[in-house]
Amino acid sequence: MSVPALFQPFKLKDVTLRNRIAVPPMCQYMAVDGRPNDWHLSHYASIARGGAGLVIVEATAVAPEGRITPACTGIWSDELAQAFVPVVQAIKDAGSVPGIQIAHAGRKASANRPWEGDDHIAAGDARGWDTIGPSALAYGRGLPKVPTAMSLDDIARVRQNFVDAAIRARDVGFEWLELHFAHGYLAQSFFSAHSNQRDDIYGGSVENRARFLLETLRAVREVWPEHLPLTVRFGVIEYDGRDEQTLLESIDLVRQFKAAGMDMISVTMGFTIPETSIPWGPAFLGPIAERVRREADVPVSSAWGFGTPEIAERVVKEGQLDLVMVGRAHLANPHWTYQAAKELDLERPSWTLPAPYAHWLERY
Repeated sequence: MSVPALFQPFKLKDVTLRNRIAVPPMCQYMAVDGRPNDWHLSHYASIARGGAGLVIVEATAVAPEGRITPACTGIWSDELAQAFVPVVQAIKDAGSVPGIQIAHAGRKASANRPWEGDDHIAAGDARGWDTIGPSALAYGRGLPKVPTAMSLDDIARVRQNFVDAAIRARDVGFEWLELHFAHGYLAQSFFSAHSNQRDDIYGGSVENRARFLLETLRAVREVWPEHLPLTVRFGVIEYDGRDEQTLLESIDLVRQFKAAGMDMISVTMGFTIPETSIPWGPAFLGPIAERVRREADVPVSSAWGFGTPEIAERVVKEGQLDLVMVGRAHLANPHWTYQAAKELDLERPSWTLPAPYAHWLERY
């Protein structure tokens, strides 16, 4: 019996995943002052036991002002980094590879948790803070706070924040690093002309708007171990009416990411402005990801709408994706990998789970 494409191992640098299923970073908004706690340990241990090859810890801020909300995790100090050690070990003990996404939310920071409004914290509320961005332009709608335009010193500081965060992630045992250059957060907002109206070396031309991203990637590459994957999550399309031009610019930048030492791209959307027409649907980003994979000649992953076994198997088998990021389906069923193994007729599907589960599931 042939092994389904979704359950074939995937090797990147010196890391081999047991299958092509990955859990993308999904914010839990349960930290206190940036520190992960028992919620995070239970959450990530449970999902890793479910059988995914890779588990990427949620967007973790490289600086306090880089948090999306006051309840986001952070890695801006050694003390915070050490709090991730049990999480890293639990993921490893379950047979998954532990990854982390490091991030800075830029002008979308200082927000309430999604179920408490998903909007900027009101002025005068002590829980909030001043935000920063490439230009003094607000995102809009529920995020109206105008960020302070970053000085050159601010840019250098945040770039170093990413480097320091990468060092801490390395030292506590993470084996897969993802830079969050997507979803309208700081790096994506530098690249997008919608949010970057600078007139210095970090604004204007595509080359200048890409500068912060490339400089940060190169700086992190210097400290992240060469034998471990360094990946980027990047919004290659906005669905704002100029999609082809954005894609061409984005694919060219992905090629530059690769030349700078990136090992894999996670293809997603920009979310830089609220006025978009996103064609939500099953695997709608699959053809976009395949184009990036082909034209930039780089391994790709993607999320959004790949959460059924049939779709996940198809996009890997057809070469659209190298890894399938399955997010919300794992919240509904931490043992989603076992479900996929059964539906795809994998031999002995129970053994995608730990022995204390697999033995009894297979026996009866």
